[in-house]
Amino acid sequence: MTAFSSRIPAMDVLRGCAVMGILWMNIAAFALPEQAYFSPAAAGPLSTGDIAFWTVGFLAADGKMRALFSMLFGASMLLLIDKEEMAGRDGRRAQIIRAAWLFVFGLAHYLLLWWGDILMIYALVGLAALLFVRKEPLALVKWAFLFFLVHFLVCVAFIGTLYAWGHAAGAPDAAASVSAGFTNFIGSLTDPAHPAIRSEYMTYRGGYAGIVLHHIALFGGQWLTTLPFVTFDTLGFMLLGMAMLKGGFLTARWQAEQYWRTARHCFLIGLIPMAALAAWIISSRFAPLATLGSVLAWSFPFRIPLAVGWAALILWLFTRHRDAPFTARIAAVGRLALSNYLGSSLIMCAIFYGWGFGLFGHVPHRLLPPLVIAAWALMLIWSPLWQRRFALGPAEWLWRSLAHGKTQKIRNSD
Repeated sequence: MTAFSSRIPAMDVLRGCAVMGILWMNIAAFALPEQAYFSPAAAGPLSTGDIAFWTVGFLAADGKMRALFSMLFGASMLLLIDKEEMAGRDGRRAQIIRAAWLFVFGLAHYLLLWWGDILMIYALVGLAALLFVRKEPLALVKWAFLFFLVHFLVCVAFIGTLYAWGHAAGAPDAAASVSAGFTNFIGSLTDPAHPAIRSEYMTYRGGYAGIVLHHIALFGGQWLTTLPFVTFDTLGFMLLGMAMLKGGFLTARWQAEQYWRTARHCFLIGLIPMAALAAWIISSRFAPLATLGSVLAWSFPFRIPLAVGWAALILWLFTRHRDAPFTARIAAVGRLALSNYLGSSLIMCAIFYGWGFGLFGHVPHRLLPPLVIAAWALMLIWSPLWQRRFALGPAEWLWRSLAHGKTQKIRNSD
């Protein structure tokens, strides 16, 4: 295995951009009912500003930032295994222990703060990715696209089932239970007065204990049912990240012009069909099956080039502005990615949930960008300040200490 530095500035910058970009999509899930994450119409009548916010997220962030984060996670697995093996230790064992503790972090995040956790997914899928760490870049790419195909087929099968359900419900001789079930499902995506949506308003505007109990109930059912829709694409992007690390892409070893050409081609391939999907959804007035189908399935083939395009664009900028102060700030955000990810959840839950300021459901989509920008500014300010005195972020330090079974150095001066 090729020896890599355990701290790669280009990857820190990518990770910083990813953790900030993820918040653009996640904030709707903090501020509004879960259904509004997939269909903004579930939050009520939409203004031009609301649609504009959704469109930007759909085109630029939805699935792409998580994909970028997944690629970096896969690459980081190789770095950890390489570092452990160079020190004479078992790299796979170290990764398994880290994954176990990451799952614990994610479970606590899910139950105590927010239902949209991705850490548990990374912990579980990362174990499967261990099977591929010795493969060459081309083999990794082939396996990645095989898992992408599986993910796409799973999503298409689900959406196809919904269309069949709707067709059956609309038939003249449809059973009352079939029609009622489909009507109830559609209502949960479009009607702000639907009982499921009203229940979320009551839960998240209520006390902390009620929210935790709700999350416990979700974990026992909903979280498990979502695994097929996030497992295969996450694994594919992890393997793609491994290939990109081994090929020098993620370490900024390519020429600036190569990154620019890659970004340009990827955005041309991905943005045009994504814009067509967005136009279709908007023209349908966010029809439930059109919106859900596009978010889950029809947009997925274009997320792949767009995720690579984002990575290439960021690395192109990095190669041109490697020593800029702002680049150093983004890299600091990336070095504290876990702390920033969990910290974002804590702050956003405090803003929107009943145990905090209780703004859940009161802030429409169009007013969410200022909160995102304020959170980005906070990340860019506190991360460099923290790193002046501390070698690790608070969450990173706890994770590493637990994984090693002993307290790790945290102060730079120690």
